[in-house]
Formats: sequence, C-alpha cells, structure tokens
Amino acid sequence: MGTRPPEPPPTAQLVRDLVDASARYRHELARRLGVNDHEMQALEHLAREAAGPAELARLLEVSTAASTGVVDRLSAKGHVARHPHPADRRRTVVELTDDGRADVLTHLGPMLGHLATLDADLDDHDRAVVHRFLRGAAAAFDEAARRD
Repeated sequence: MGTRPPEPPPTAQLVRDLVDASARYRHELARRLGVNDHEMQALEHLAREAAGPAELARLLEVSTAASTGVVDRLSAKGHVARHPHPADRRRTVVELTDDGRADVLTHLGPMLGHLATLDADLDDHDRAVVHRFLRGAAAAFDEAARRD
C-alpha cells in the first residue's frame, strides 16, 4: 500500500471549503436563473465583458455551433442580446441585457453584500495579507490547470 499524502495546511482546507461553497452557490444561482452550467459560465463572462460567439466557444470549450446554442437560449430568456461588432459588421458581439444584468445582480446582491461587510471589517494590514494569499491561491489553481 502507498503512503498517505501529507495533511494539507489549514489554509488549504479553507480554500477547498471556499471552492466547494462557490461551486454549490454557482449551481444554485444557475438554478435560480433557469440556466445550465455552460449558460452560467457564459453569463459570468459576459457580466465582465461582451464577447463574440467564437470567443465564448473557446471559453466554454465547446464548438462554435454549441456556443451559438448557448447564446440562443440565453437570448430567448432575455439575458443577452446580439449586436453588430462596432469595428467589423460581419461579426457579432453578445452582451448582457439590462434585464439580464439586473436579474444576475438581484441574485448576487446578498452574497456580494456579505463579502463587502467582511472586507469592511478588515484593517489595511489584514486586507493586504488576505489579498496576497488569495492572489497566490488563484495562481496555484492556474498553474495546476496548465500542467499536463
């Protein structure tokens, strides 16, 4: 029999707990919005910036046809709209509608408010420590994802 891996440090367990809670919340948010996982991923990206269907396909790791289906379903629900690309009229840009953004924010608002309260309770030193740790944790996830 092999040896057991070393026990993770307490902060690593807390990061795992955060990742697990985030996954549960993302699933619940998708349920509340009436969307599937790919549609939820697309909404999260589009909440940050508009994108074309091909870019969404790369992000979702699906075909362009599948990405078009995601956009079609989100559009039918009123969450997104297609517009001509401002510099290239042959291309399309997908962005959240005002109603789509409001719907997402309605569901995210309480959680974001709670996080803002937690942040407000930190002094500058503690906030800097938390920021450094969370940036490092995100980098560790990114590095692990890039490994073969």
